[in-house]
Amino acid sequence: MSTRGSCLGTNPWSRWPTLPWLRVLLGLGLILGLQTASSTAFYLPGLSSVNFCEVNKETNYCKSSIEMYVNRLDSVESVLPYEYNTFDFCHDFKKKSPSENLGQVLFGERITSSPYEFSFNKTETCVKVCKKSYDSAKEDQKKKLDFLKKGMQLNYQHHWIIDNMPVIWCHDINDGNKYCTTGFPIGCFVTPSGISSDACIMHPEFNKNNTYYLFNHVDIIITYNSENEVDWYVSKLVSARLEPKSYKHVDENHLTCNGTPMEIPGDYTDKLNIIYTYSVKFEENKQIRWSSRWDYILESMSHTSIQWFSILNSFVVVLFLTGMVAMIILRTLHKDIIRYNQEDIQDYGWKLVHGDVFRPPRHGMLLSILLGQGTQVLIMTFITLFLACLGFLSPANRGALMTCSVVLWVLMGASAGYVSAKVYRSFRGLKWKTNFFLTALLCPGVVFVDIFIMNLILWIEGSSSAISFGTLIGILALWFGISVPLTFLGAYVGSFQKFDYPVNTNLIPRTIPHQAFVRRPFFSAIVGGVLPFGCIFIQLFFILNSIWSHQMYIMFGFLFLVFIILLITCSEATILLCYFHLCSEDYHWWWRAFFTSSFTAVYFFAYAVYYFFAKLKITGIASTILYFGYTMIMVFIFFLFTGTIGFFSCFIFISKIYSVVKVD
Repeated sequence: MSTRGSCLGTNPWSRWPTLPWLRVLLGLGLILGLQTASSTAFYLPGLSSVNFCEVNKETNYCKSSIEMYVNRLDSVESVLPYEYNTFDFCHDFKKKSPSENLGQVLFGERITSSPYEFSFNKTETCVKVCKKSYDSAKEDQKKKLDFLKKGMQLNYQHHWIIDNMPVIWCHDINDGNKYCTTGFPIGCFVTPSGISSDACIMHPEFNKNNTYYLFNHVDIIITYNSENEVDWYVSKLVSARLEPKSYKHVDENHLTCNGTPMEIPGDYTDKLNIIYTYSVKFEENKQIRWSSRWDYILESMSHTSIQWFSILNSFVVVLFLTGMVAMIILRTLHKDIIRYNQEDIQDYGWKLVHGDVFRPPRHGMLLSILLGQGTQVLIMTFITLFLACLGFLSPANRGALMTCSVVLWVLMGASAGYVSAKVYRSFRGLKWKTNFFLTALLCPGVVFVDIFIMNLILWIEGSSSAISFGTLIGILALWFGISVPLTFLGAYVGSFQKFDYPVNTNLIPRTIPHQAFVRRPFFSAIVGGVLPFGCIFIQLFFILNSIWSHQMYIMFGFLFLVFIILLITCSEATILLCYFHLCSEDYHWWWRAFFTSSFTAVYFFAYAVYYFFAKLKITGIASTILYFGYTMIMVFIFFLFTGTIGFFSCFIFISKIYSVVKVD
């Protein structure tokens, strides 16, 4: 699968212009599912290439200087990222930072320039970058060294960028394969009991107890390709790799970059000097073109040999089950309608409750508010995933995914107001102004309060992910300045539109017979959430891995396909269970339809808890609170749009079946 987009570059619609929607959907699934690393994909990041040439050939058309930027440092053992300059590394005093978009700010990316600068195609060996001195007698220097030790103990990772590409680090693992990652560690730590952690395991010479080993040297390999056949001296960078090393430089005037590692004893109380160095060399590779240079980032994923056949098998099983559900419903319903439309057959089952099936539910305003917000999130998610699948929101365009999501959510405020107001009116509600205010403020307010509390913790901990006060004001301006007025506009239109049900509602509610345990709402919700969760838990693992284990997520094609299957599964599971309840003369389906599919969010949360304890090594109260705080936001958003899918699917189904039968 190519990282330039997760859909094939050729247009599948041009081949099958007249096929029905089902075959088109299956064709899309086949295209997305059978992609491999060798597939040719199109790339639409909106970025232009940069030409490089040697120093003596530099012109306005190409440049020789290669700048390296540094991003925030993060760790799988802590949710708290830090800016590069928070640590006492070699800093660039010019401090040039590229402009950041809203998505980068919200994600906590902090990209800044570094003192590492290279000349194209010029090999350099053991070049000094800077020297850092520490005296334990001076409090400020002692704090800087202690913070550096803490970073090594928690396995914080560097993230470097060259020509908008992440610099990757590859090393051998036990089975003979290579494991590559977009970050490399500050250093590693051998505990007082002699247990080596993280990178120290790969270096047998790192064997002293209670000792920190700092990676103060990097060997960088930059690969280029001369694609221009006219200007043969012009090249483009196609990959960047490095290998971190630890050297104790004795003489800064005669650096050799070999010898004993840079050791920092855990109880060090003397003076300490650390010299940072690098070596760089260039290699030409004519096989990799600039348009496909992000393909090599596939190696940076921990599961490059992903079980494609297992995922495809899950897709087939889910499609088969949903097809069976649809077939059962259609066959059973077809027989019921034929029997009910015969004059000499007495009413029974779901037709008996025709006078109560559209009776307004309790707490109708709250339900309409949740449905309005769910619609807003659903539309936002669909458009975002579709654009990501096409390659517009590729990893090369940093922060584009989050920016697109926020902008779409703001613009979809009108849909939230319209749906909420129209559903509330169908419940015969009269307080449409209260409905509008709660639709615009309730669910976004819950998310904003959660984000504010998380941001307060990040600010106290000094993390780079802390959103500035100005950014918070900007988010509030988008909310109240654009989203709220659009919500009002949609609510105004929706509240004055007339809505008629297929059948009238009786004045006196019908008595509901005693229901067995298997027909109780709670049991139905438990059963109804299993099948939708079954179709997403594989992709859920990779999403959580990309968020908390700092892996790059690029499988938007598979994610979009899973999203479509999730819509189908939620709809059919909810319709099936609602039909069985109506056949048992239980007409309280409004909230049940919402909770049947939205219960998938409960399984989502349970899996997130399992992932926290089984897969992560997060320590500390602050990191734990942040993990579950952000998880609750994801679960709440998932709860809204899955519940909305189930509700409207069930509503359409019930409206159709009661409009095609004879009602006495």
